[in-house]
Amino acid sequence: MTLRRPLMAAALALALGSMAGSARAAVAPMDLVGPVSEYKIYVSEKLQKLVADTKAFTDAVKAGDIEKAKALFGPTRMSYEAIEPVAELFSDLDVAIDSRADDYEHAEADPGFPGFHRIEYGLWAQNSTKDLGPIAGKLMADVNELSKRIAELTFPPEKVVGGAAALMEEVAATKISGEEDRYSHTDLYDFQGNFDGSRKIFELFRPLVEKDDPAFVKKVADNFQTLETTLAKYKKGDGFELYDKLTDEDRKVLAGAVNTLAEDLSQLRGKLGLN
Repeated sequence: MTLRRPLMAAALALALGSMAGSARAAVAPMDLVGPVSEYKIYVSEKLQKLVADTKAFTDAVKAGDIEKAKALFGPTRMSYEAIEPVAELFSDLDVAIDSRADDYEHAEADPGFPGFHRIEYGLWAQNSTKDLGPIAGKLMADVNELSKRIAELTFPPEKVVGGAAALMEEVAATKISGEEDRYSHTDLYDFQGNFDGSRKIFELFRPLVEKDDPAFVKKVADNFQTLETTLAKYKKGDGFELYDKLTDEDRKVLAGAVNTLAEDLSQLRGKLGLN
């Protein structure tokens, strides 16, 4: 979902990263072509999965199969979360797909409240698929439109690189509290999607930074490993533990790992001269 409340610490780190980047020679544009092209392939693959998973999810909703729809909700969202920095370039679709009740005058009762989270509310808070068929149909249409638009998009390198930090900042700012998937408590699926997308960006651009600043790259790689290990503690079968089962201490540890990673990644654009 569109980032509305960026973490102050991460924002400060981004500013510091910008100052550091201004003193560094920019990477040659041709050096960025390969990583950006590889990232576009990654996004395309994620979109294919998002379209297929959303079809299965919305079909279950329209068929009134509450339990199947509930089981598919978290896994379906992971692909969207992984590519969110690109999806957010189309704000109309981001709102239609991923906005929350807080964004509407009458909250959950607002007839304009759409997308994943309106369906989530129906499935968990109301334990019903009543009136969700048209919302599910619109969600499927919006996901298909997103796939079409992104396929035609030229990816801005600065947006791609900045997405690594943005994904972690979103977890820190809006997901640690559990407010996004507030009805289903499937937040850890979102965390994993954001983590996967952020790490993919870092790995693609890593060689361009490593030659000049290997210490920074090692630090970020180690922090990714720390967060991966932390998330792994909450895996349950093929999925994740419900987020409301985590203790305050669990959330504190997660927040610490996420914040550290977000602050480091906020320097990545500057290190590539893309500020």
